[in-house]
Amino acid sequence: MAVIGDLLQWSFFMERVLQACVYLNSIACIPIDCSLWYRSATARCDNLCLIRRMGVEKQKKFLTVAPFKCVWCEELRFREAGRGCIAFEAFAQNDVTLVFRAQAGSQHYHYKMDNNPNYTIILGSHRNRRLKIEASGKTVVDVAGVGLCTSSAFQSYWISIYDGLISIGKGKYPFQNLIFEWLDSEPKFNVQYIGLSSWDKHVGYRNISILPMQSHNNAIWSHIDYKVYEGEDDECDVMEELNHSLEKQGLVNFLENWDLSDLMFVVGPERKVVPAHKVILCATGVFSELTDENVIELPLTSYPVLHAFLEFIYAGQTQISECELAPLWDLSVQFKVSELDKQCEEIMKGFEISNKILDSGNTVKITNLSSHIQQFSTFPHEVPLDVGKLKHFLDTGEHSDVNLHIEGHGLVAQSHKLVLSLWSSPFAKMFTNGMVETSSSDIYLKDISAEAFLVMLQFMYTGILDMDILETSPILILLLLLADQFGVTVLQQECCKRVIECLSEDIVCTVLQAVSSVQSYKLLEETCKRNFAMHFDYCTTASTDFVLFDEATFRDILQHPDMTVTSEDKVLDAILLWCTQACEVCGWATVDELMSSSTPEQSFGDRLRSLESLLRFVRFPLMSLLLLEKLADSSLSKHIPIFHQLVNEAITGVKLPELSHKRSSYKELQYICDGDRNGVIYFTGTSYGKHPWVNPVLAKKVTVTASSPASRYTDPKALVSRAYQATSFAGPRFEGGQSSSWWMVDIGENHQLRRVYGHVYSEEMEVLQEDTEIVWSVRQDGSSTYMRSWAFQGSMDGENWTNLRIHDDDQTICRSGQFASWPITGSMALLPFRFFRVILRGPSSGDANVWNFCICFIELYGYFI
Repeated sequence: MAVIGDLLQWSFFMERVLQACVYLNSIACIPIDCSLWYRSATARCDNLCLIRRMGVEKQKKFLTVAPFKCVWCEELRFREAGRGCIAFEAFAQNDVTLVFRAQAGSQHYHYKMDNNPNYTIILGSHRNRRLKIEASGKTVVDVAGVGLCTSSAFQSYWISIYDGLISIGKGKYPFQNLIFEWLDSEPKFNVQYIGLSSWDKHVGYRNISILPMQSHNNAIWSHIDYKVYEGEDDECDVMEELNHSLEKQGLVNFLENWDLSDLMFVVGPERKVVPAHKVILCATGVFSELTDENVIELPLTSYPVLHAFLEFIYAGQTQISECELAPLWDLSVQFKVSELDKQCEEIMKGFEISNKILDSGNTVKITNLSSHIQQFSTFPHEVPLDVGKLKHFLDTGEHSDVNLHIEGHGLVAQSHKLVLSLWSSPFAKMFTNGMVETSSSDIYLKDISAEAFLVMLQFMYTGILDMDILETSPILILLLLLADQFGVTVLQQECCKRVIECLSEDIVCTVLQAVSSVQSYKLLEETCKRNFAMHFDYCTTASTDFVLFDEATFRDILQHPDMTVTSEDKVLDAILLWCTQACEVCGWATVDELMSSSTPEQSFGDRLRSLESLLRFVRFPLMSLLLLEKLADSSLSKHIPIFHQLVNEAITGVKLPELSHKRSSYKELQYICDGDRNGVIYFTGTSYGKHPWVNPVLAKKVTVTASSPASRYTDPKALVSRAYQATSFAGPRFEGGQSSSWWMVDIGENHQLRRVYGHVYSEEMEVLQEDTEIVWSVRQDGSSTYMRSWAFQGSMDGENWTNLRIHDDDQTICRSGQFASWPITGSMALLPFRFFRVILRGPSSGDANVWNFCICFIELYGYFI
């Protein structure tokens, strides 16, 4: 991040140019002439442009798995056996395969040969037509059209396992966008290690995260962006903190608690009084008709039986001695608590079948199976409550104990203090800590939206946000703030997800202003900043809402790695609008006209100091000379020294022949494996992704030249045909008294190639990949004349060449038809090139024609401009 900060704050001063040059490894501490200085200035602009598109702050780790292989490592494991989630991105034509088993397997592991319990999940099986799940080698799921792969870009997936429940989803956020779910009747509780596998094609994996499984994962993980393995401890800390806040207000805390109770049980001959809550009981079974003055007499029921009965309702599980199981069953039948009735019946039948004698010393654990696995539910209780009944109670006011009033709207709802307290800590404190509202049945609220409050209230009773996000985005923003105000954590996450789903450049300013001061919405804030940066032109010209941003927010947008603009004058216009706090959209010329009759202090006020720092984010050297000259003659240049300095430095640099216009549109062409279809030459052959592939030389998209004249065996179009050639070589040419053999590729007048994330691996070998630069790949023809010493070069004009990688006595290629690939690292990979050449620096191996350069294929990878 320090490197990014240095680049963004670089002010073109000579002493700082030296720092940048040291960073680029291009010069040492020696005197610098003017042309070198402006070449460095050009590189700065390139770096800024690339940072905006690449996001160098975020490292991408990825893994390439060769066909019929499986990768295992210690980091790829769940913390708890049988429970966990893996989130990842995959790039494949078919068969993204994940294996889950108790122990790590071998590189040549195949699930069909495994006798141990395991799950195998195949995304894009049957040539990318089906989703397939196998349990210990037996096919249990085979569905068409679900969870398919894509070979055009990396696709995000997540897979979770929770005691045999396998859930599969697509998208950036784990536990969101569920696409398929299957429950194993015979769970494999010991699966823990994860193998990343493939079938007959290479599969690329990246951004792999292993996440723990706990309750309310959907609420928590929608707030957490991707982290790699090392971040797992932090993820757990966040999850534990949020889970703790949810557990503190859980229903179990109200078990036999007098707080908010409105019903009493009187049990046993000792007439022990036990408090309860009518709304909870009536949402579980049938109690209303049996109550008299909110008291239920149970003289024949012992307290342990009633305690187990209530614990099942409030906590979702209980335990009781075997001899008291029958009275508990009778109680569940009496009050029609169907789930408890079912569990008791099954246990009693089991005792009868086994002729078991009930023993008071043994206990039976009873769990509410309907709430045992609810990690995808947003309802917080995880107990057998009838949501339909709860909603009915809200609609009718039945069993209500609080009337909710909103200023200007009067009575809006008759609610239940316990339900409100379960979701909201502020409500819980209001009703239980002795405040006026604790004993009052009327609550008066003001300065809130009645419509948004009613939506929140419906959510509290149903766990569902039932609204059309496309038509109610203003209400959704109000609901975001309301959920934060009342601490309804799950609703916060659900609203956050909905806003992200419907976020557009038309509402991004409104959302960003609303959430920028709310700490709990940092992910949404970052998403808004990214959206604004990606649609910078529109967001800064459609309205002036963005001038209300604080400086930190606006600065973050200007230096966002995904910022995309059509021209730098748009950035300058936006900065001037923000600094003048304009009410109408205008260009720099309007502000300049204002400056002709006022001082900078009058025009910019307290944002004048901000203007001086923000102007450094404008890449003036990318502007046209005509525009720069207009800016140099402007009132802005006359009254603002830093503006004058930056513009004049850019004018001097633009006049240098080394500086050419840089496009701000990039296509990431990522190396996956030798001979793949992800490179520059293949991409140009598809008319840049628009049509089926044709030879790019024949389509005149790419030009290939050899050191020797074109002939049957020196065929430029054959080098990019992707077909194996038994004989393909460039013969020697005598230049400057020396013999040289080379192949040269011109990717087109309007195109350049520069650094990218990626790495390469030798054939049939998988490695975890780190950040690298341009990648180039070749294939030996059918001869045994193998290149040993050569250079890979780049150029912008086809005349002056820069060595990008030099090989001396490189023994990599050692057989006919072999592929080989290399990364281009170091400072030179930061620069863009149009022409690429691979040239022999010494004789090849073999007994004859050692100056023939024998390759039949070449491909390039990187950011294609």
